[in-house]
Amino acid sequence: MNTHSPNNKIRKSVIRKMELRHKVELYNLTGRVVECPLDEINRPRAWVDAQLRIPPSAEEIEQLFAGWREELVTCRKFAPSARNYAVARLAADVGLRINEARMLDLDDVRWELGRFGKLNVRHGKGSRRKGPRPRLVPLINGSDRSLRWFIEDVLGLFNIDPAGHAVPLFPSERKNTDGTGTRATAEVFRRSLADAAKQHLPTWNEKLTPHVLRHFCASQLYLGGMNLFAIQELLGHSWTATTARYIHVHATHVEDAWVTGQRRVADRWKGLAQ
Repeated sequence: MNTHSPNNKIRKSVIRKMELRHKVELYNLTGRVVECPLDEINRPRAWVDAQLRIPPSAEEIEQLFAGWREELVTCRKFAPSARNYAVARLAADVGLRINEARMLDLDDVRWELGRFGKLNVRHGKGSRRKGPRPRLVPLINGSDRSLRWFIEDVLGLFNIDPAGHAVPLFPSERKNTDGTGTRATAEVFRRSLADAAKQHLPTWNEKLTPHVLRHFCASQLYLGGMNLFAIQELLGHSWTATTARYIHVHATHVEDAWVTGQRRVADRWKGLAQ
Protein backbone atom coordinates (compact mmCIF):
# COMPACT_ATOMS: atom_id res chain seq x y z
CA MET A 1 0.00 0.00 0.00
CA ASN A 2 1.37 3.39 -0.99
CA THR A 3 1.02 5.56 2.14
CA HIS A 4 2.08 8.65 0.20
CA SER A 5 -0.61 8.48 -2.48
CA PRO A 6 -3.08 11.40 -2.70
CA ASN A 7 -6.05 9.14 -1.95
CA ASN A 8 -4.43 7.77 1.19
CA LYS A 9 -3.57 11.28 2.42
CA ILE A 10 -7.19 12.34 1.90
CA ARG A 11 -8.40 9.22 3.73
CA LYS A 12 -6.15 9.91 6.71
CA SER A 13 -7.27 13.54 6.84
CA VAL A 14 -10.95 12.54 6.84
CA ILE A 15 -10.45 9.95 9.59
CA ARG A 16 -8.56 12.43 11.74
CA LYS A 17 -11.22 15.15 11.32
CA MET A 18 -14.01 12.71 12.20
CA GLU A 19 -12.12 11.52 15.26
CA LEU A 20 -11.50 15.02 16.57
CA ARG A 21 -15.00 16.29 15.74
CA HIS A 22 -16.67 13.55 17.79
CA LYS A 23 -14.05 13.90 20.54
CA VAL A 24 -15.14 17.53 21.02
CA GLU A 25 -18.85 16.64 20.90
CA LEU A 26 -18.41 13.88 23.50
CA TYR A 27 -16.35 16.18 25.69
CA ASN A 28 -19.09 18.83 25.60
CA LEU A 29 -21.71 16.21 26.51
CA THR A 30 -19.84 14.26 29.18
CA GLY A 31 -16.84 16.35 30.24
CA ARG A 32 -14.54 13.42 29.36
CA VAL A 33 -11.91 13.13 26.65
CA VAL A 34 -12.23 9.80 24.84
CA GLU A 35 -9.50 8.12 22.87
CA CYS A 36 -9.81 6.97 19.27
CA PRO A 37 -11.42 3.49 19.06
CA LEU A 38 -8.99 2.48 16.31
CA ASP A 39 -6.12 0.36 17.61
CA GLU A 40 -2.54 1.06 16.64
CA ILE A 41 -2.58 -1.66 13.95
CA ASN A 42 -5.57 -0.18 12.13
CA ARG A 43 -4.62 3.46 12.63
CA PRO A 44 -3.32 5.02 9.38
CA ARG A 45 0.46 5.19 9.17
CA ALA A 46 2.66 8.28 8.75
CA TRP A 47 0.49 10.32 11.13
CA VAL A 48 3.08 13.07 11.39
CA ASP A 49 2.94 16.74 10.53
CA ALA A 50 5.98 17.38 8.34
CA GLN A 51 5.96 21.13 9.00
CA LEU A 52 6.24 21.42 12.77
CA ARG A 53 7.08 24.88 14.07
CA ILE A 54 8.89 23.82 17.23
CA PRO A 55 9.35 27.06 19.21
CA PRO A 56 12.26 28.20 21.36
CA SER A 57 12.39 27.24 25.02
CA ALA A 58 11.10 29.51 27.78
CA GLU A 59 14.70 30.39 28.67
CA GLU A 60 15.44 31.44 25.09
CA ILE A 61 12.32 33.59 24.90
CA GLU A 62 13.25 35.29 28.17
CA GLN A 63 16.74 35.92 26.76
CA LEU A 64 15.17 37.54 23.70
CA PHE A 65 12.87 39.88 25.61
CA ALA A 66 15.47 40.72 28.27
CA GLY A 67 17.89 41.88 25.59
CA TRP A 68 15.11 43.74 23.80
CA ARG A 69 14.16 45.58 27.01
CA GLU A 70 17.75 46.71 27.53
CA GLU A 71 17.84 47.94 23.95
CA LEU A 72 14.79 50.16 24.59
CA VAL A 73 16.80 52.22 27.08
CA THR A 74 19.25 53.49 24.47
CA CYS A 75 17.40 53.08 21.14
CA ARG A 76 17.03 56.11 18.86
CA LYS A 77 13.26 55.77 18.32
CA PHE A 78 11.82 54.65 21.63
CA ALA A 79 8.08 54.81 20.85
CA PRO A 80 8.01 52.56 17.74
CA SER A 81 10.56 50.17 19.28
CA ALA A 82 8.47 49.85 22.46
CA ARG A 83 5.34 49.35 20.35
CA ASN A 84 6.98 46.49 18.43
CA TYR A 85 8.15 44.95 21.70
CA ALA A 86 4.61 45.13 23.14
CA VAL A 87 3.11 43.39 20.09
CA ALA A 88 5.69 40.61 20.23
CA ARG A 89 4.91 40.13 23.93
CA LEU A 90 1.20 39.72 23.10
CA ALA A 91 2.07 37.04 20.55
CA ALA A 92 4.18 35.17 23.12
CA ASP A 93 1.86 35.69 26.12
CA VAL A 94 -1.66 35.21 24.68
CA GLY A 95 -0.98 33.92 21.17
CA LEU A 96 -2.36 36.85 19.17
CA ARG A 97 -1.79 36.77 15.43
CA ILE A 98 0.03 39.82 14.11
CA ASN A 99 -2.92 40.99 12.03
CA GLU A 100 -5.22 40.57 15.05
CA ALA A 101 -2.92 42.78 17.12
CA ARG A 102 -2.49 45.50 14.50
CA MET A 103 -6.27 45.82 14.03
CA LEU A 104 -6.92 46.42 17.73
CA ASP A 105 -8.27 49.80 18.81
CA LEU A 106 -7.63 51.39 22.18
CA ASP A 107 -11.32 50.82 23.01
CA ASP A 108 -10.81 47.08 22.47
CA VAL A 109 -8.88 46.88 25.74
CA ARG A 110 -11.56 46.05 28.29
CA TRP A 111 -9.97 46.27 31.72
CA GLU A 112 -13.32 45.73 33.45
CA LEU A 113 -13.80 42.20 32.07
CA GLY A 114 -12.52 39.12 33.88
CA ARG A 115 -9.78 38.96 36.47
CA PHE A 116 -7.05 40.57 34.36
CA GLY A 117 -8.95 42.42 31.64
CA LYS A 118 -9.65 41.21 28.11
CA LEU A 119 -8.98 42.15 24.52
CA ASN A 120 -11.92 42.41 22.16
CA VAL A 121 -10.33 40.78 19.10
CA ARG A 122 -12.73 41.81 16.35
CA HIS A 123 -10.63 40.68 13.42
CA GLY A 124 -9.88 37.07 14.29
CA LYS A 125 -9.01 34.81 11.39
CA GLY A 126 -12.12 33.27 9.83
CA SER A 127 -12.29 29.75 8.41
CA ARG A 128 -13.58 28.78 4.97
CA ARG A 129 -14.10 32.42 3.97
CA LYS A 130 -16.71 33.00 6.64
CA GLY A 131 -15.22 36.35 7.61
CA PRO A 132 -13.58 37.48 10.86
CA ARG A 133 -14.27 35.43 13.99
CA PRO A 134 -14.34 37.85 16.96
CA ARG A 135 -13.42 36.62 20.41
CA LEU A 136 -12.48 37.91 23.85
CA VAL A 137 -8.88 37.17 24.84
CA PRO A 138 -8.04 37.33 28.58
CA LEU A 139 -4.85 39.20 29.44
CA ILE A 140 -3.13 36.29 31.18
CA ASN A 141 0.57 35.44 31.48
CA GLY A 142 1.47 38.96 32.60
CA SER A 143 0.20 40.48 29.36
CA ASP A 144 -1.99 42.85 31.41
CA ARG A 145 1.13 44.44 32.96
CA SER A 146 3.04 44.85 29.68
CA LEU A 147 -0.02 46.24 27.91
CA ARG A 148 -0.79 48.68 30.71
CA TRP A 149 2.83 49.88 30.57
CA PHE A 150 2.53 50.46 26.83
CA ILE A 151 -0.75 52.37 27.10
CA GLU A 152 0.32 54.54 30.04
CA ASP A 153 3.96 55.22 29.14
CA VAL A 154 4.30 54.79 25.37
CA LEU A 155 1.06 55.36 23.48
CA GLY A 156 0.96 59.09 24.28
CA LEU A 157 4.33 59.55 22.54
CA PHE A 158 2.63 58.97 19.17
CA ASN A 159 0.83 62.32 19.55
CA ILE A 160 -2.68 61.04 18.96
CA ASP A 161 -5.90 61.88 20.75
CA PRO A 162 -6.84 58.89 22.95
CA ALA A 163 -10.43 60.13 23.08
CA GLY A 164 -10.78 60.06 19.29
CA HIS A 165 -12.80 57.60 17.25
CA ALA A 166 -11.21 54.23 16.37
CA VAL A 167 -7.81 55.09 17.84
CA PRO A 168 -5.33 52.33 16.88
CA LEU A 169 -3.83 50.58 19.88
CA PHE A 170 -0.55 50.15 18.00
CA PRO A 171 -0.29 53.21 15.74
CA SER A 172 2.23 54.06 13.07
CA GLU A 173 4.43 57.13 13.31
CA ARG A 174 2.70 58.36 10.16
CA LYS A 175 -0.56 60.29 10.24
CA ASN A 176 -3.61 60.51 8.03
CA THR A 177 -4.30 63.78 6.23
CA ASP A 178 -6.73 64.78 8.99
CA GLY A 179 -4.08 64.23 11.65
CA THR A 180 -5.47 60.96 13.00
CA GLY A 181 -3.17 58.01 13.55
CA THR A 182 -2.71 55.16 11.09
CA ARG A 183 -2.01 51.56 11.96
CA ALA A 184 1.46 50.06 11.82
CA THR A 185 1.72 47.35 9.18
CA ALA A 186 2.21 43.65 9.85
CA GLU A 187 5.52 43.79 8.00
CA VAL A 188 6.84 46.33 10.52
CA PHE A 189 6.19 43.88 13.38
CA ARG A 190 7.67 40.92 11.51
CA ARG A 191 10.81 42.84 10.62
CA SER A 192 11.30 44.17 14.15
CA LEU A 193 11.01 40.67 15.62
CA ALA A 194 13.51 39.35 13.09
CA ASP A 195 15.93 42.15 13.97
CA ALA A 196 15.51 41.49 17.70
CA ALA A 197 16.16 37.77 17.23
CA LYS A 198 19.28 38.49 15.19
CA GLN A 199 20.56 40.76 17.94
CA HIS A 200 19.48 38.98 21.12
CA LEU A 201 18.77 35.36 20.12
CA PRO A 202 21.22 34.61 17.27
CA THR A 203 20.54 30.86 17.35
CA TRP A 204 17.08 31.72 16.00
CA ASN A 205 18.25 34.24 13.42
CA GLU A 206 15.99 34.10 10.33
CA LYS A 207 13.84 31.45 12.02
CA LEU A 208 11.84 33.33 14.66
CA THR A 209 8.52 34.64 13.34
CA PRO A 210 5.36 35.97 15.05
CA HIS A 211 3.67 32.66 14.28
CA VAL A 212 6.43 30.76 16.07
CA LEU A 213 5.72 32.92 19.14
CA ARG A 214 2.09 31.81 18.86
CA HIS A 215 3.26 28.19 18.96
CA PHE A 216 5.44 29.06 21.97
CA CYS A 217 2.41 30.49 23.80
CA ALA A 218 0.30 27.38 23.20
CA SER A 219 3.11 25.04 24.26
CA GLN A 220 3.85 26.91 27.48
CA LEU A 221 0.18 27.09 28.48
CA TYR A 222 -0.22 23.36 27.89
CA LEU A 223 2.96 22.64 29.85
CA GLY A 224 1.56 24.79 32.66
CA GLY A 225 -1.60 22.68 32.91
CA MET A 226 -4.13 24.46 30.66
CA ASN A 227 -6.28 21.95 28.80
CA LEU A 228 -6.42 21.75 25.04
CA PHE A 229 -9.96 23.12 24.77
CA ALA A 230 -9.12 26.28 26.74
CA ILE A 231 -6.06 26.86 24.52
CA GLN A 232 -8.25 26.33 21.46
CA GLU A 233 -10.62 29.07 22.67
CA LEU A 234 -7.74 31.42 23.48
CA LEU A 235 -6.12 31.04 20.06
CA GLY A 236 -9.40 31.23 18.18
CA HIS A 237 -9.18 27.86 16.45
CA SER A 238 -12.25 26.14 15.03
CA TRP A 239 -10.83 22.64 15.58
CA THR A 240 -8.82 21.05 18.36
CA ALA A 241 -6.83 19.31 15.60
CA THR A 242 -5.37 22.69 14.69
CA THR A 243 -4.59 23.51 18.33
CA ALA A 244 -2.93 20.12 18.83
CA ARG A 245 -0.41 20.97 16.11
CA TYR A 246 0.63 24.03 18.15
CA ILE A 247 1.64 21.98 21.21
CA HIS A 248 5.37 21.24 21.33
CA VAL A 249 6.38 20.30 24.88
CA HIS A 250 10.07 19.83 25.50
CA ALA A 251 9.34 16.88 27.81
CA THR A 252 12.16 14.82 29.29
CA HIS A 253 10.14 12.17 31.16
CA VAL A 254 11.79 9.31 29.21
CA GLU A 255 15.28 10.61 29.94
CA ASP A 256 14.36 11.29 33.59
CA ALA A 257 13.05 7.73 34.01
CA TRP A 258 16.27 6.37 32.52
CA VAL A 259 18.42 8.44 34.89
CA THR A 260 16.31 7.32 37.87
CA GLY A 261 16.71 3.68 36.81
CA GLN A 262 20.45 4.06 36.49
CA ARG A 263 20.63 5.52 39.99
CA ARG A 264 18.68 2.57 41.39
CA VAL A 265 21.07 0.12 39.74
CA ALA A 266 24.07 2.04 41.07
CA ASP A 267 22.59 2.03 44.59
CA ARG A 268 22.06 -1.74 44.43
CA TRP A 269 25.65 -2.38 43.40
CA LYS A 270 26.83 -0.02 46.12
CA GLY A 271 24.90 -2.08 48.68
CA LEU A 272 26.34 -5.37 47.43
CA ALA A 273 29.87 -3.99 47.49
CA GLN A 274 29.51 -3.11 51.14
